[in-house]
Amino acid sequence: MNRRNPLSAIELQILWDRLIAVVEEQAQALIRTGFSTSTREAGDLSAGVFDTAGRMLAQAVTGTPGHVNSMARSVGHFLNACPLEEMAEGDVFITNDPWHGTGHLHDFTLVTPAFRAAKPIALFASTCHVVDVGGRGLTADATQVFEEGLNVPIMRFAKAGEVDAALIDIIKANVREPVQVVGDLYALAACNDTGTRRLKALMDDVVIDDLDVVAGHILERSRQAALTAIGKLPHGTFRNTMRIDGYEEPIDLVATLTNGPEGLKVDYGGTSGLSRYAINVPHCYTEAYTAFGIKAIVYPEVPNNAGSLGVVRVSAPEGSILNAPFPSAVGLRHVTGQMLPDVVIGCLREALGVGSVPAEGASCLWILMLLGGHGFAHGDAETLANATPFNVLGFHAGGTGGRPGKDGLSATAFPSGVRNVPVEINEAISPLIVWRKEYRPDSGGAGTFRGGTGQVMELSNLEEAPFALSACFDRIDHPPRGRDGGMAGAAGAVRLAGGETLNGKGLQTIPASARLVLEMPGGGGLGDPLLRPADAVAGDVRAGLVSVGAASRAYGVVVDTAGRIDSSATDHLRGQRAAVV
Repeated sequence: MNRRNPLSAIELQILWDRLIAVVEEQAQALIRTGFSTSTREAGDLSAGVFDTAGRMLAQAVTGTPGHVNSMARSVGHFLNACPLEEMAEGDVFITNDPWHGTGHLHDFTLVTPAFRAAKPIALFASTCHVVDVGGRGLTADATQVFEEGLNVPIMRFAKAGEVDAALIDIIKANVREPVQVVGDLYALAACNDTGTRRLKALMDDVVIDDLDVVAGHILERSRQAALTAIGKLPHGTFRNTMRIDGYEEPIDLVATLTNGPEGLKVDYGGTSGLSRYAINVPHCYTEAYTAFGIKAIVYPEVPNNAGSLGVVRVSAPEGSILNAPFPSAVGLRHVTGQMLPDVVIGCLREALGVGSVPAEGASCLWILMLLGGHGFAHGDAETLANATPFNVLGFHAGGTGGRPGKDGLSATAFPSGVRNVPVEINEAISPLIVWRKEYRPDSGGAGTFRGGTGQVMELSNLEEAPFALSACFDRIDHPPRGRDGGMAGAAGAVRLAGGETLNGKGLQTIPASARLVLEMPGGGGLGDPLLRPADAVAGDVRAGLVSVGAASRAYGVVVDTAGRIDSSATDHLRGQRAAVV
């Protein structure tokens, strides 16, 4: 029975905090039970609770914006396909459809209705990236989604607690790593079940029968807090353009941000058209990372839910690379989509002025997707037939841009927020060995606040057999730009240790005995490098992040390898540079 007294403001806040705790436990259950490295090691996932209308009330802190924010919309697609009145206790629903889920086939989303006393009270949803869905694998080379793997429409994963065995058999028959993939699906279902049990216990504690009052409080307070923060921005229209590598040709990302009384509107008119290859972005993923970029600058302290997300409206011309229609290839939508926070942050710089926002960073992940055995690499047929088959995924990152008041973060995944997959994990499940993984000196763009440093990785196959690299990298031809007088970060590079340059995208063979080298981009610098304190430059030299030569060339600081500053020479050199400027 519902409590007689209305909930007080303090009780509503406590319930809100407890809901966030519920979904964080939901996410941790997924990490503990997940099979793939991307789930259990990197946290490439999302978890959230929704009201019965499909509005996200709370999301787990653990997870990525691309998953969380696109999942926030996907639950509505589930309800359209399977109305709440047709759901029953023990039902679980599933899809990996890029346009109804989170942007590509490698992401599975599961939705579970929660019941209490035979009445639906909420929906729990979770998403994770699985290691394989068949098809060509995670590669830029597909030209239609049909080539990218198995597409599961919105349907029941389980009915009244019984998992659909036929669906499981179909998935097993179509993926290269059936144990990992099916294990992740059960982990998704289990984490939703954890959320359901914790929610029912919460409602029993507080003696409420539904979440209607709590949901209204959460969504309206969040919406108003976001609008208040947006109201402090100058009204008007602000633009930014970014050029990135693309595949067959460079891509221009063009954004127009307009601030009005009902929130912010971002329009991507003028952005490049579709690519022939798999770097196109479904609109749901465009929305997800656009909203995140704005929130990170304008109202970072406001909880992320349907209320705070609703004040940002995003549009992109259909047929552009940011609104790819079915059946476009979208497997590597992150390569393009993860650039969008930097694009809209550039718009906000026009609104807020000098020194207000970070410089550009490496942005998109440098995902290490490596495949071995017959069918991937080119080489001697007998050697490939006898080689150990493997399909490994590792998340790695370059540097972020210099920030107002702080240097950029080195080797850090922004905006995705995923954790690095330790190299020992992939070494344990494959014949690969990583010879080095270290910071890349001089890769952070010079500035008052230095860009974050990229990293270098070098690896090979211990079996003396060729293997395949599915390259999905950017910022090679167009490195991260500095801002407000800061210098660009170093461009990325993909090559063999012997010197041969590889493509930034596409499936390529690494010959037997060859070592693959990845040099990840550094973030752009923020502000005039000559204003960086000489002691900070000397500290970078001692840490191995900046060379002695770069300290002099970029910062005007004369320092030896031990980090000792020649003050008179530094003053003279900086004076000369300032006079030229």
